Amino acid sequence: MRTLAIGGFLVSLVLFAVVEWAARREGSRVPSLGAVCAYVMQYEVGSVPVGRIGLVGFWWWLGWHFFAR
Repeated sequence: MRTLAIGGFLVSLVLFAVVEWAARREGSRVPSLGAVCAYVMQYEVGSVPVGRIGLVGFWWWLGWHFFAR
């Protein structure tokens, strides 16, 4: 089961790399990861930076799952 989970994370990492490569080609309409993060971080509800809180929460969740053991 552990091998399956590690394989899933590796496949996800490869897919992120492929999408980022596609985004950086000349004339591509695919947004880069940085552009997506910048767009999400702009989102606010009133004066609460919901996008920033969500992004920090996502990184916390990801780190927790990688470093919990």
